[in-house]
Amino acid sequence: MIKSLLKLLFRVLFRVRLNGHPPPPEGGKLLVVANHESFLDGLLLGLFLPFRATFVVHTTVLLNPWFRLILSQVPHLAVDPTSPLAMKKVIKLLEAGEPVVIFPEGRITLTGSLMKVYDGPGFVAARTGATILPVRLDGPARSYFSRLSGNYPHHLFPRVTLSFLEPTCIPLPQAPTAKLRRRLSGEAMRRLMQEMLFKSQPVQTLFSALLDAVAIHGRGTRLLEDMRQVEESYGDLLTRSLAMGRLATKVSAPGEALGVLLPNVSSTVCLIFGMSAMRRVPAMLNYTAGTAGIKNACVAAKVATILTSRQFIEAARLGETLAAMQGINIVYLEDLRARFNLWDNIWLMGYARWFPRAVEQCVRPEDPAVILFTSGSEGKPKGVVHSHRGILANIAQIRAVIDFSPSDKFMIALPLFHAFGFTCGAVMPLVTGSKMFLYPSPLHYRIIPEIIYDRGCTVLFGTSTFLGNYARFAHPYDFYKLRYVVAGAEKLNEEVRKTWMEKFGIRILEGYGATECAPVLSVNTPMAYRSGTVGPLLPGLEPRLEPVPGIAVGGLLSVRGPNVMLGYYLYDNPGVLKAPEEGWYSTGDVVEIDPEGFVRILGRVKRFAKVAGEMVSLESVEQIAHRSSPACLHAATTQMDPQRGESIVLFTTDTTLGREVLQAAARELGSPELAVPRKVVAVRELPLLGTGKTDYVTLKQMAENA
Repeated sequence: MIKSLLKLLFRVLFRVRLNGHPPPPEGGKLLVVANHESFLDGLLLGLFLPFRATFVVHTTVLLNPWFRLILSQVPHLAVDPTSPLAMKKVIKLLEAGEPVVIFPEGRITLTGSLMKVYDGPGFVAARTGATILPVRLDGPARSYFSRLSGNYPHHLFPRVTLSFLEPTCIPLPQAPTAKLRRRLSGEAMRRLMQEMLFKSQPVQTLFSALLDAVAIHGRGTRLLEDMRQVEESYGDLLTRSLAMGRLATKVSAPGEALGVLLPNVSSTVCLIFGMSAMRRVPAMLNYTAGTAGIKNACVAAKVATILTSRQFIEAARLGETLAAMQGINIVYLEDLRARFNLWDNIWLMGYARWFPRAVEQCVRPEDPAVILFTSGSEGKPKGVVHSHRGILANIAQIRAVIDFSPSDKFMIALPLFHAFGFTCGAVMPLVTGSKMFLYPSPLHYRIIPEIIYDRGCTVLFGTSTFLGNYARFAHPYDFYKLRYVVAGAEKLNEEVRKTWMEKFGIRILEGYGATECAPVLSVNTPMAYRSGTVGPLLPGLEPRLEPVPGIAVGGLLSVRGPNVMLGYYLYDNPGVLKAPEEGWYSTGDVVEIDPEGFVRILGRVKRFAKVAGEMVSLESVEQIAHRSSPACLHAATTQMDPQRGESIVLFTTDTTLGREVLQAAARELGSPELAVPRKVVAVRELPLLGTGKTDYVTLKQMAENA
């Protein structure tokens, strides 16, 4: 009777919603595992699990008289999760056929994300062969029963969701010692919990995800700054997004792709979300690509109209570039704002601002959300079409492994036309409640460290090249508040890694991805880090390795998952979507995946040279050069050689670098003699793309001309 009354009370006050159906225990071993958000979690599970179970609680919980009173009404077992002997009691319960509920984190989260997962619960599951029922609790962290700081939104009665996922199990690892088997079981449980957090995320559109964030964090929450240094609130951003979406409808039709040629400012972010609400697709154009690059991108995606700003065009000196864009309608936001009439103002302030969900046009999560473009480092840029579901799935994957929270402030200097900048910069902070500072160029190496210091930023994304230059000009105390520095888009230089550790005491987390995968595929994290790798693949991804002739170790990586693109728009077949075959995307990278899931990049297939019949990785050539001259920049490419098939050309900013030094470095690294380039060309600087990557197309042309 008391349970029924409490259940009714919780359904009314917390509007409890159940996703999925937990299987009834049928005499087998059943272990229920859940994330730990608040002091309400045990009570919620006790009320809404359709069977009676024994709750495993931390011994310190019994020190509180209120919890002793509550636990006296249910079967419970108090244990210390760090004690191996305590887990034996749990094993006995499971062996006896008693369903058991346990929180693998062992404590209530202090970050809002997954905390450390103890090895004990994983070992219990593997040792007994029990069926594991993962349960995701969402909402209790926003109640006053949580232990989160004041930076998190707290509500008296937040909406609570319990998501019951598919039952699974953890096989007992094969390892030489019990200690190692226990650790591997704990790692398997951590991965299971991360999969649970990812899979339980709702499937929605970018605009509806923004509206959910507004509802959770409140319209008055200030979170977005740009170079004007004015913090804008969720309410401000929502109003501006609706207004800019309305303006976009005046120059486009539903479903049309509109070119966006704008810098990192708040107006660009508002335009992206506004177009999402009005069923327009932003095609994020790379303003550093030159006339040919922009024109080729527009042809591939059938972009007929480009939205830009006169102020930006003048500041970036792009007047001649736009003047050469024949056949494309250039619309300036300054002119378009004049078309926002009285009726539009009444619609915005009297209706849309208060009922934004009713304003959103009929957009499905599977519809195109954005068109990004490949860097063009290997030819004409391709239009990469991502759905709303794909972008938000990648964000959910990232958040399952890294504890970004409303306490964080992101420094976003990577351009929003870059996949890394778009997903992790324009979208992720806004839909998760984190603050952000938008800066228009990643190339201002002296200014960016000062802004990070002045504005108290805690998260920085960058390429190895950019991070190396920030470190050169930064004061040792500029990055005192940074919690996470994540490197991607190119291989992390070992000297950059060392510099950040020695000068700032910060460990760079190297990740790996592709524009086609929204973009993150793997990343090192504080809970799963291995130097020399790019971390484990994110939850929800299925890898496949195909052997490559001439390469003995590793294979060509293909991936399949919810964050993989809908398909390509190609220059040769404009506007026609070329979907990946059976959902598989071939990354073009040769990788090795170790038994614990860590990914090591061996090189791109196209970045192997066939010298005298042998396959030589051009990245290994660059590693030799970095070993020889760590303070300078180096890049390797090939040129045709009638006798050897191909020969390697090394471009370097070190004017003194010669073959003798390179040969000595190759011997130290254990690299073959063929990996030592025969031709070394000194240059003042290496050609770079706007994304910070080395421009290998230009280098290839330079090598052929050399």
